[in-house]
Amino acid sequence: MTPLDYGRSFLIGTAPMNEVRFWVESRIRIIDEETDVSADYYQCASCKSEDTFAERDLFLKDNYDFLPVFGPEFGLIFRRNAWHNEGYKSIVKTEDMWDGPLVHLVEGSACTLLDTTDAVLEATRRYAPIVAQTEIRDTATSLRAVIEYPVKTMNTRRSGPDYQVDTGPVLFPDLSLRFERQVDGMLLAFIAFNTPHFADFVLEVPTSAAGPAAESDREVQVHHYSKRLSVKAKNRLYAVE
Repeated sequence: MTPLDYGRSFLIGTAPMNEVRFWVESRIRIIDEETDVSADYYQCASCKSEDTFAERDLFLKDNYDFLPVFGPEFGLIFRRNAWHNEGYKSIVKTEDMWDGPLVHLVEGSACTLLDTTDAVLEATRRYAPIVAQTEIRDTATSLRAVIEYPVKTMNTRRSGPDYQVDTGPVLFPDLSLRFERQVDGMLLAFIAFNTPHFADFVLEVPTSAAGPAAESDREVQVHHYSKRLSVKAKNRLYAVE
């Protein structure tokens, strides 16, 4: 798939009371290799819980991070409080999310595959916008996913030469099961890689707030990026200009 120009890609709601515009932060394409049917999901940038269009005190007192995901039929809303809350992940009909969104996706007009380390370093050092695609597959379920995202943080060094992508959040799909609703198997994650053939993820899951050494306080939990996972992958980097 042609990489998006993430600086110019948005979704906007159609509800008369709040035509909210969301910046597209990543997208994921799930491909069913048995049927050759695919579906795209758009993860949007997070904001904070608010009293929209109020006269004062715009942020809610018990504030939480708010992050929406829009799919062809179902979407997700992540609400992350400071504590581990049961309403962290909500599945919603997309048509009920601000009366359904208008999708404005802009593909990169000039996308150059960075197929060598030298090409990655050159694009990084001349400040080119870089978009990554990470492709993963589960042979048992015949499900495949392409996770696409702008590279916000790129580590490089001249002595190697080496590079390492570290960015997020992105959507991570559980491909080991065929969920009736694909959004049931999606989590938020950060991703890192420094070769074309594997990717490491750290997933947001319930996590002890007391730290790994405090066994007696395991019941005190928050949602945090703590579950590490390494998978075989095909990583592609593009300069999108």
